[in-house]
Amino acid sequence: MRQPLVAGNWKMNGSKADAADLLNSIKAGAANIHKAEIAVCPPFPYLYKMEELLAGTGIRWGSQDVSRETNGAFTGQVSAVMLKDFGCTYAIIGHSERRMFNAETDAIVAKKYEQALASDLTPILCVGESLEEREHGRTEEVVARHLDAVLEGLGAEAIGRGVIAYEPVWAIGTGVTATPEQAQEVHAFLRQRIRAKSQPQADAVRILYGGSMKPVNAMELIGQADIDGGLIGGAALKASDFLAICAAAEANA
Repeated sequence: MRQPLVAGNWKMNGSKADAADLLNSIKAGAANIHKAEIAVCPPFPYLYKMEELLAGTGIRWGSQDVSRETNGAFTGQVSAVMLKDFGCTYAIIGHSERRMFNAETDAIVAKKYEQALASDLTPILCVGESLEEREHGRTEEVVARHLDAVLEGLGAEAIGRGVIAYEPVWAIGTGVTATPEQAQEVHAFLRQRIRAKSQPQADAVRILYGGSMKPVNAMELIGQADIDGGLIGGAALKASDFLAICAAAEANA
C-alpha cells in the first residue's frame, strides 16, 4: 500500500516569525500522525527554518522549485545540490504558476526533474489543465504531455523515484475543487499511462491531488483509489487546516 503524503506549498507567503509559528504548530499537531507522511515547502529564504525547527522530527521539507543547471553563472537560481545541503527531501517541479509566469516548457521541467534526482531529491512533478483545456475535452491530452516529458524522456524508473501532483489549474486558489470522481478519473489515467511502461512503477508511484484540497473535502478525495494525498496551497498556511488534511491522510493510510 502506498504511504499517503501531504505536502504544503507555502508559495510566496510568510515571514520569519510566521514560518516559526506555523512550523511549531504543525510539529505539535503532527504528534498523532504516524502512518501518513508530512512535508512543507516554504519560500527559499526560510529553508534554514525548516532545518532548524524540523530536524529530528518525522516532518520533511522541500523547495518550490529547482534550477535545471548544476552550478555556475545563473543569477537568482538555486541548485539541487544547494537544496540538498539544507536537508531538503522534496522539490516541486513544473508547478502551473512556474509554467505560466516563468514560461517553463515541458523540456525545462524534465531537466529540472533530472537535476533533482541527480542530487537525491524527490521531485514532485506537477501536471494539470486549464479551464479552457478542460472545457474543450483536452484534459487527458494535456496531463499526458506533462507526464510524458519525464516518462518518455527519462523513463519509468525515474517516474517511480518521484511523486506526481495533479493540479487542475482551474481549481488552484479559486475555491473550486474537482469532484472526487473527476480527480480520481485523471489520477487513474495517469497511473494507467505509467502502467503501460512499468507495472511496478505504476503501482508504487504516489499521485497527489493539488486543487484546493481543504479539511471539508480531504477525506473523500484521499479516499479515492488512486489519490495518495495532497499538494496543499492555501490550506497549508493555517496549521489547523493543514493538520486536518494530514489527519484525513492518516485515516486513509
